[in-house]
Amino acid sequence: MPKFSIEDLKKTKSNIDEKAPAEILYRSVHYRVDISSGILIKKYAYRIKIYDKDKVDEWLNLEIPLHDNNSGSRETLNSMKAYVYNLEDGKIGETKVDKSSKFKSKENKYTTVNKYAFPNIKNGSVIEYQYEVSSPFMYEIPLIYIELDIPSVYTEYVLDSPNNMSYHVDYTGSLTPKYKKLGNEMLYGVDTKTYRFGYENLKPFKQEKFVKNNDNYRTKIRAELHSTFFNNGLKTYTSTWEDIRKKLWDHEEFGLQYKRDRLVKDLIPKSISDEQDELTKANAIFDFVKKSYTWNETNGFYTENGVKELAKTKTGNTGDMNLMLINMLRSEKINAYPILISTVKNGYVNLTFPNLGNFNYVIAAVEIGKNVHLFDATSKQAKEGILPGRVWNSNGLFLKDDKAELISLNNIKMSHSIHTTKAKINPDGTVTGQYQDQDEGLLALNAKENFDENPDKYEKQYKENFSVDFSNINSRVLDNGEFRSTMNFASSNMMDDLGKRKIINPLLFLHQTKNDFDQQEERKYMIDFISPISKTKIVEIEIPEGYDVTDLPKNKKIITEDKEISYSYTVEKKDNKIVTVSKFEIKSADYPKEYYPAFKQIWKVISDSENQVMSLMKK
Repeated sequence: MPKFSIEDLKKTKSNIDEKAPAEILYRSVHYRVDISSGILIKKYAYRIKIYDKDKVDEWLNLEIPLHDNNSGSRETLNSMKAYVYNLEDGKIGETKVDKSSKFKSKENKYTTVNKYAFPNIKNGSVIEYQYEVSSPFMYEIPLIYIELDIPSVYTEYVLDSPNNMSYHVDYTGSLTPKYKKLGNEMLYGVDTKTYRFGYENLKPFKQEKFVKNNDNYRTKIRAELHSTFFNNGLKTYTSTWEDIRKKLWDHEEFGLQYKRDRLVKDLIPKSISDEQDELTKANAIFDFVKKSYTWNETNGFYTENGVKELAKTKTGNTGDMNLMLINMLRSEKINAYPILISTVKNGYVNLTFPNLGNFNYVIAAVEIGKNVHLFDATSKQAKEGILPGRVWNSNGLFLKDDKAELISLNNIKMSHSIHTTKAKINPDGTVTGQYQDQDEGLLALNAKENFDENPDKYEKQYKENFSVDFSNINSRVLDNGEFRSTMNFASSNMMDDLGKRKIINPLLFLHQTKNDFDQQEERKYMIDFISPISKTKIVEIEIPEGYDVTDLPKNKKIITEDKEISYSYTVEKKDNKIVTVSKFEIKSADYPKEYYPAFKQIWKVISDSENQVMSLMKK
């Protein structure tokens, strides 16, 4: 790390991006395998300039995660020093972070986080910290993002390992390092293979809307142990997808957990066991597991407590839940297998780099004839083929009894959202009526989970989104799995009164106010929706006696040549009512970036159409 300079404190804006609220002045991530102790040494050094402290909350605390496998191996924090520098009367003022201020939190069964708050942070402050962790876990080197949301003057990544330990370095992203060194050197007294990457003047990473996970596109580095050569003996680690299957098949916390037929057989109700149709039985077992056990919101393909413990405690992680489901299905002679996946938040699976570190979740697959049916017991609202949004991340590893194969995981089931409003314009100019919001498919699953998490917040969103006074809000799941919310509404500001003429939008509060596809720069990434989507708005307005309708909005219809994206808008007068229907349909879950201009054009048509108004003239 360069010597600290008062010039860093005098700096008022980034030379790389003058609007940046902070920037990295220096960043070094250095991993080294110590051959004498068999320990991975992880060293981190950061110097960060703060320009607007209110916009960089994530940089105002230091968090150091430490892992423990609960089998005798754990990481330890060897050293930590941190300072906050401020300009005080033209001189460098230094505040040292007090180690006694450390706050520990248990993130999960295997990880504890040491947290330190940086004191005396002001606009213009410079934060500097260095720490070192000793880790017995040499198999997988942590993933490091080179591109961050703030600019970086200098960033480096270093991995040093003895020549008799070979790592596979997974480098993805568009950035090319300015400095690069790959080779063998005599370091730390042993022949060492070194990987060194240095970057200067990195711009902040630009995120785009309608992307599952922007982190998929950041430049990043991860390494995994490929092989070792000790005492003239070569040992290879995971190198193919089939190697992963073999490694997991007899693992105590994976394969052995769904080979416990006798344990689960007695748990399944006789009425389910007597069912003859395979798919009906699979769905019944799925419903039984969902109702009987609860996900603790912890991901993982290994079980946290095991199937036996899940039967007692009724709660478990993803591995516990879905391996129990597979266990029960197999005990009933149904062909059921696990599919390893990486959740949307965890990022894409690197298809060219077979390794367990790709994955953090498992779902269940049932083969009946030539059809494969997917299940995920972590969600009470899930159905066969309708799984939580976190699951749909393009690919998965299908683990059968005799082979492993990569498969595509694309959500092809359409999600529907239907908004229905029946309204009446009153003589005093107020508008009152009933509103219904109904979701189907993945949208229903998401709505119900959001409602369960915080019913009050869910109801409050209607008033916040529409600025309308809603009352008697009633949200519930229908027998067919759809999620419906109904409510009454009243408003005194939906209509403009111009003497004898009244102006009103025929979609009332449901009209779109902006174009969501407003990106000015060229699109770089895929366009993701998680599922195909259909959204319909139907508004029926009763016209008051003594008024005629004039200047009805123009109908509009637009569709792409391949019929993938479509939109229609119609307004009709039926007796004393105006009925408006606005509907768009997106037939696939995701699209290549080349579709962005089409979405931009259609969403402009939607915005223009839905912002049309009509007039009511007094007779």
